[in-house]
Amino acid sequence: MSKGPGLFSEFGKKAKDVLTRDYSDDQKFSISSSSYTGLALTSKLVQKGGLSSGDVAAQYKHKNATVDIKLDTESNILTTLTITDLPSSTKSIASVKLPDYSSGKLEVQYFDQHATFTTAVGLKQSPAVDVSATIGTPTIAFGAEASYVTASGEFLKYNTGVCLTKPDSIATVILADKGDSVRFSYLHHLTQLNGGAVVGEINRRFSTNDNTLTVGCSYSVDPHTVVKAKLNNHGNLGALLQHEIKPKSFLTISGAFDTKALEKTPKFGLALSLKP
Repeated sequence: MSKGPGLFSEFGKKAKDVLTRDYSDDQKFSISSSSYTGLALTSKLVQKGGLSSGDVAAQYKHKNATVDIKLDTESNILTTLTITDLPSSTKSIASVKLPDYSSGKLEVQYFDQHATFTTAVGLKQSPAVDVSATIGTPTIAFGAEASYVTASGEFLKYNTGVCLTKPDSIATVILADKGDSVRFSYLHHLTQLNGGAVVGEINRRFSTNDNTLTVGCSYSVDPHTVVKAKLNNHGNLGALLQHEIKPKSFLTISGAFDTKALEKTPKFGLALSLKP
């Protein structure tokens, strides 16, 4: 793939990962294994409240093609085929979730040194068509995305944004929800925190005059342990501890608290991911 501005879906993703990735109030257990032939297997069990669910996934890679198959406890089968560089500088993704045959979707991504384009269409009668495009460089990029419903002839969504990337920081502004909301995020890498980072994110919805300010950080205690924390202006506090108990096997403990209602029971999550 060419080194270019990246996909529009990646705008603000690294900042969002610091604030949301691995946070959970569920209990999760997963175990995975892989072979030299390119086959990888993963089993996952999730308990949320008094309900349990799970899935078994298999992934097979061969040259520039990847096949993913996932079977969950509700008897749904999700199959995804990904082919890269056929033709050059493209990625094609075809997916379907059985038994809902109308859930089929085909996506094509094109990467250039100064632009990227994506088109996705549902494989059903009167499907929705999703398109996105970015122009620029790995340092500064402008982008937009839209979803058009062919049945009604209306746009379901259209968003636009700009992303500025420097060696030690990333700033993103996205105008979303058909112009009804704006999101600004800023991530700054701190070398004194062993590769940690601080993040600030502001969300404003114009129709309701609602503002949400969230700040967060991540800190590498050592090469195997990471702690994260976040707090917003509504008093929601989150914290996370992730430890690599062995190579590629992680134990994650997270919690969420409402600092404006301490009488409420805090929420805790536990995740164990093993890769023998």
